[in-house]
Amino acid sequence: MRLLVWLFRAAVFFTLFAFALNNQQEAGIRWFFGQEWRAPMVFIVLAAFALGCAFGVFAMVPSWWKHRRVARKHAPVIEARAEVPVVAPAAEVTLPHPPRDGL
Repeated sequence: MRLLVWLFRAAVFFTLFAFALNNQQEAGIRWFFGQEWRAPMVFIVLAAFALGCAFGVFAMVPSWWKHRRVARKHAPVIEARAEVPVVAPAAEVTLPHPPRDGL
């Protein structure tokens, strides 16, 4: 299974590497007021990917803060429960297994 995972990773890497090699021509992005940014297309795609990742992380920050606040609020309750001794359950009733051949 590990070999298949590494083969998949290698295939993704070489596919992206071939994409980068095939897109070395210069491209431009036209901004407002006549501004233009010219760079190899692979750098433009990389910049768009990086900005998307950064936007995703920054969009998740408020949710992470909320979960941290909730976890900090419940931390004393969890610690108090950890101090309570756990009582072993009564003897469990085990039922016989059904026949495995379906009869």
